[in-house]
Amino acid sequence: MSLTCFKAYDIRGKLGIDLDEEIAFRIGRGFARALGAKKVVLGRDIRASSEALAASVAKALVAEGCEVLDLGLSGTEEMYFATTQFGADGGICVTASHNPMDYNGMKMVRAGSAPLDAATGLSSIKALAEADEFGPALPGGSVTDIAQVARAAYVEQVLSFVDVSALKPLKIVVNAGNGAAGPTFDAIAEALAAKGSPLTFIRMHHTPDGSFPNGIPNPLLVENRPVTADKVLAEGADMAVAWDGDFDRCFFFDHTGGFVDGEYIVGLLAEVFLTKEPGAKIIHDPRVIWNTQDVVCKAGGTAVQSRTGHAFIKQSMRDENAVYGGEMSAHHYFRDFVFCDSGMIPMVLMAELVSRKGALADLVAQRRAAFPSSGEINFHPTDPKATIAAVRARYEPDARGVDETDGISLDMGDWRFNLRSSNTEPVVRLNMESRGVPLDASLAAITAMLQD
Repeated sequence: MSLTCFKAYDIRGKLGIDLDEEIAFRIGRGFARALGAKKVVLGRDIRASSEALAASVAKALVAEGCEVLDLGLSGTEEMYFATTQFGADGGICVTASHNPMDYNGMKMVRAGSAPLDAATGLSSIKALAEADEFGPALPGGSVTDIAQVARAAYVEQVLSFVDVSALKPLKIVVNAGNGAAGPTFDAIAEALAAKGSPLTFIRMHHTPDGSFPNGIPNPLLVENRPVTADKVLAEGADMAVAWDGDFDRCFFFDHTGGFVDGEYIVGLLAEVFLTKEPGAKIIHDPRVIWNTQDVVCKAGGTAVQSRTGHAFIKQSMRDENAVYGGEMSAHHYFRDFVFCDSGMIPMVLMAELVSRKGALADLVAQRRAAFPSSGEINFHPTDPKATIAAVRARYEPDARGVDETDGISLDMGDWRFNLRSSNTEPVVRLNMESRGVPLDASLAAITAMLQD
């Protein structure tokens, strides 16, 4: 039986077609067998199918003789942290993040919270799950509820990134999207208050609800942003934070309700860490780079480019011992958070930054003027490879630089673009940026070539 739920970085598929409880059981046994695991952390998001799928995974791990450390409802980053914190041989979070209602999946790590990819386990897990030749259950398996102690340790680590004494009485809207973020955020907010934090939080769509009454939590979609922006204006808030379903991504809005594109957040956070650790290395993805490179250079750090995607960024973080890494897609990675991504750490860092330096809108305005960006634009050409080749043939002869780290990036002098096929969806993604010049004409020309 060929399993179609195995993707480049994780497991994801349509329920009843690509993924069900029986497949989840086989994946669980394959995970333990491939990694030789005896202790595995397990968490899940709030989707209606996640509890049953997680139960199947737990049953499978027990059948392989594993000690299962159960987080219950939790964010993917809580699984990442707990895997190292509790010395586990691996970790699994049952989640489909921002995918449609009829999808689910799993995010996995090995010991030390290191990522799995095709070269470090996913292919082996897939082969074992497809063969389904595991034999009878092994002795010694168990399930232990560690939700309370694990969250307490996680919250302590998140707060280690912020100087609570520097916080000012900001009013912050937080939109959990009815995903898993609500309870975890409440634990962080309670701990902040206990330390004397003057922050005021305005919660919206806060209760976890697998039916997602306010829509799938994916603030990256333009159509999902107005509800948060409107709340900022209605409350007179200083800023807002919105999360996706498993809250490993976070998105920011300034006091005007304006959405702050991810690449500018990467620049701001890079500067925060370089202030604390001069000369440190910062990892960034290749899609939109000039603002980040400029910030890092001026702050005395070293900018290191990595392929897009969490497995590649995390490996680069480890290889370079980088203090921070960021993707424009709102994934932010931290050396002192087991080199993994977190959606909660940027929230506390940004609250401290605004407390120290003033309005988020003002902090971003100068960077936007210096390095305008198109934002990521998706296209669905009939023949993606041929379309990308045609764009390359048109612009490469005039390019000052060509980069094939991820897709094709062409430096046209005062503007550049990155064009790549998605690793997870059947789309072609375009990103453009400039050195202070308008992008309209160049963007229109390339857009015309990508539409068919």
